[in-house]
Amino acid sequence: MARIVVVGSANVDLVAQTPHLPEPGETVLGSGFMTAMGGKGANQAVGAARLGAVVTFVARVGDDAFGQQCLAAYAKEGIDTRYVGITPETPTGIALIAVAADGENTIIVASGANMTLTPDDVARAEPAFQGADVLVLQLEVPLETSIAAARLAHKHNLRVVLNPAPARHLPDELLREIDIITPNRIELAQMMHLSEAEVQVLPDADLARTALKLGPPAVVITLGAEGALVADSGGWTRVPAFEVRAVDTTAAGDAFNAGLAVALARGADLVDAVRYANACGALAATKLGAQPSLPTGDEVDRLLHTIRE
Repeated sequence: MARIVVVGSANVDLVAQTPHLPEPGETVLGSGFMTAMGGKGANQAVGAARLGAVVTFVARVGDDAFGQQCLAAYAKEGIDTRYVGITPETPTGIALIAVAADGENTIIVASGANMTLTPDDVARAEPAFQGADVLVLQLEVPLETSIAAARLAHKHNLRVVLNPAPARHLPDELLREIDIITPNRIELAQMMHLSEAEVQVLPDADLARTALKLGPPAVVITLGAEGALVADSGGWTRVPAFEVRAVDTTAAGDAFNAGLAVALARGADLVDAVRYANACGALAATKLGAQPSLPTGDEVDRLLHTIRE
C-alpha cells in the first residue's frame, strides 16, 4: 500500500469560465461559475487518495466556513486530517481562477492560513512520516516549513518530491533535501534566471542538463501536451503525453505530481512513474475544476489499458 505525506496548501477555488482570458483592463463576460476545493497541497493529497494511497495531509485552514468545507471534503476522500490545523483570525486561502474556452487559465492566490504553517506543525506530524514512502511538497507555504518537512522525511527514509510552484528562488538548504523536482518550462526558466524563450527552444539534451544544475539528483520537466522529460545522472528520457480534449488544465500538474508520488511509492522506476503521472494529468485536464477533475485509480488504469491495446 502506497503511503504518502503531503505538506502544503489548502485553498478554496472560485472558478469563472470565460471565452478568453482578459487582457489588462479588459472586462470579459463569463459563461459559468463554480466553487471547488483547491490549493496545490490539497489537490495533490486528494489526487493521491483517489489513486488508492494512504494519505496524510499537513496544512492549515482558517476558522471559517471555507475551512470547514475543506476539512469535510478531505475527510470524505479518506485523507488523514489530524495534522490540518485551524488558524483563528486568519482566513482560509482562496484562489481566483479564470478558465478560457481552450482550457488555459489564470490564477490569483490569496494565501491566508497557508502562510501560518510552521516547522512546529511539521514536527507534530512526525508520527505520519514513520512508515510512509513519499513526501510531496509545493511552494505555497513558507520555505522554512518545507525545509523542515524534507529533513524529517529523510530522517525516516522517505523520498522527497518537490513541485516548485509557484516558482521562486530556492535556497540550497531546501534543494539538497529534494530527491525529485518537477518544474514546468516556465518554472525552470524562473529558477535558473533564464528567459522563457531561451528555455522553449532548448533541445531535450540541453534542457535536461540545464535542469540538473538545480541540484536534486533527478528532475522531471512537465511539458503539457508534449509529455515530460526525465533527467538524472544516467541521462534523459522523453515520456510522451496522452492525447485528450483539454477542458481545464487547472489541476493537471497536481494530478501529475500525485500520480508520480503514488507510482514511486508502489515501486515503479522513475520513467514508468512519469508515464503513470502523465495519464493522471491528462485525465484531470478533461474536467472542469481542481479537485473535481482529479482521476481515480480505475480511471487511470482504463486509460493505460486502452493505450496498450
